[in-house]
Amino acid sequence: MKYKEAALLTRQHLAQAEGIGIKLARLRHARKVRQADAAARAGLARSTAVLIEKGDPSRTLGQIFRYLEAVAPGLSLSALLQESDPSLATLALAEATQRVRPMSAAELQTLDF
Repeated sequence: MKYKEAALLTRQHLAQAEGIGIKLARLRHARKVRQADAAARAGLARSTAVLIEKGDPSRTLGQIFRYLEAVAPGLSLSALLQESDPSLATLALAEATQRVRPMSAAELQTLDF
């Protein structure tokens, strides 16, 4: 018999489960792996991959480990939680807001202290 895990967990634990899902989704995106491909490599249905990335607390630890291995072979769960993978740093740089045009000499002069 399956239980509704969300009803049995505290808000803090639900937030942690969601955080793991978000980190897995960002890692997959940073590594440019399609969700369907990662699910197939992990031996999971794509719907299960969606639930993992949403942070569904009913997913088993084994499913999460298999999905992580499919997205980033050899990466540990602790490395995922610490976001120490270089692809995540590259993704963060790509997402950072950048100036569209260089500043003029007059604009640079106004910023000079």
